[in-house]
Amino acid sequence: MSKELFSSIDIEAPASLVWEQLVDFGAFSMWNPFITSAEGPVEVGGRLALRMQPAVGSAITLRPTVVEVVEGRRLRWRGRFGIPGLFDADHLFVVEPQGDAGSRLVQQERFSGLFVPFLRRSLDRGTLPAFHAMNAALKERAEMANAAHG
Repeated sequence: MSKELFSSIDIEAPASLVWEQLVDFGAFSMWNPFITSAEGPVEVGGRLALRMQPAVGSAITLRPTVVEVVEGRRLRWRGRFGIPGLFDADHLFVVEPQGDAGSRLVQQERFSGLFVPFLRRSLDRGTLPAFHAMNAALKERAEMANAAHG
């Protein structure tokens, strides 16, 4: 059983600037309503500590492993709750250039495992709106930084 969440937003800032904001984990507590704290190396094999605040429900700390980094373009990590196969998550960020001065941020996550049918509604009600909130906050932050540079 699996479930996929998808959220994207167009940003009036170059992809390189959006990427800088996305991987600046130390600043997350200042602007990110979803991942309110993030620590760890942005490198394949890096173990992260992420404090996630869904739109509905309590915050949780996850410790996923980075499985893909394409500098300036893609960041992907995998995590799980408990033992493999119960509730596994594969989270992907993609930063796509849109012309010279714009970009699109895509955030998606694929959940799989035995618990997915029981958590489907909470993913739609709590996690997906948190994706949208994070994307909107990143858009605002990147566009303000772009205006300051311009």
